[in-house]
Amino acid sequence: MNNEWMNDPALADIDKAKLEFLQALVFESRSIKKEQMLPFLMAVAKKGQENHITFSDTEIDTIVSVIRETATPEETATIDKLMRLRKNRG
Repeated sequence: MNNEWMNDPALADIDKAKLEFLQALVFESRSIKKEQMLPFLMAVAKKGQENHITFSDTEIDTIVSVIRETATPEETATIDKLMRLRKNRG
């Protein structure tokens, strides 16, 4: 995934640091096996907290919508996994 999605006008109100954090999350999670996903997400959550990066539900929905427009099937699968894990934690 390239970072062109971050220039979508729908994301104009979202802090660029948040978008870069998410870009890294998706890129790094590509090689994660299913059984490693939860520990990976916990580490990412901790890193996000340390950097004061949080996302509102609206921001998450907007970002996911924009990313899906240009994502490959593999990237979409990764996004779907992350969203399911997020939903299960909530």
